[in-house]
Amino acid sequence: MADSKSKFESAREWIVEHKLRTVGCLWLSGIAGSIAYNWSQPSMKTSVKIIHARLHAQALTLAALAGAAVVEYYDHKTGSKAERYAKFLPADAYSHKD
Repeated sequence: MADSKSKFESAREWIVEHKLRTVGCLWLSGIAGSIAYNWSQPSMKTSVKIIHARLHAQALTLAALAGAAVVEYYDHKTGSKAERYAKFLPADAYSHKD
């Protein structure tokens, strides 16, 4: 069980680090899946199939962007993002002098 948790955590960390790449992959898989499904509908014209595939992929992309926003909000709320970037920004460089 510890192995599956570490795999899940490593996948979660990769998704957090590569949000836009993840959204792009979801869009690509969404449009491919929707085209595959729509091609099995013989009563629809090709242009309608393509339009429906684009709409399905667009809805999936909006859901993925909303999910990325939730992850970003959670990272800011818990402070894990600040800890991640703290090693790149020196703390004393931005101190205010009274």
